[in-house]
Amino acid sequence: MPSVPDIIVALLMLASGVVALVAALGLLRLPHFFMRMHAPAIASTLGAWLITFASITHFSTRGSGLQLHIWLIIILLSITGPVTTVVLVRAALFRRRLAGDPLPPPLGTQTTTPRK
Repeated sequence: MPSVPDIIVALLMLASGVVALVAALGLLRLPHFFMRMHAPAIASTLGAWLITFASITHFSTRGSGLQLHIWLIIILLSITGPVTTVVLVRAALFRRRLAGDPLPPPLGTQTTTPRK
């Protein structure tokens, strides 16, 4: 019979797999690049957090105490994942503007109309 920490680790890893599957479905179903970037960006961060909690639980119950060095991994992933997504979206937006595709103007050039 598996122990309680093993069950918790298994559930966290299963939840991470479900999040990855939902992100893959979103990647397939959403209509264009900018919407497709949204699903895996959010899911990769959530999936990484779930795997981190599973790792902390596993190694803390197997080792000589609470193992917190795993936090370094999730901190780096939480910073680099969203930054990479923003850079990819900005590059795609720049390429589409150069190609002459009709896109909304940049935020700095929008004019606001006064409300009456």
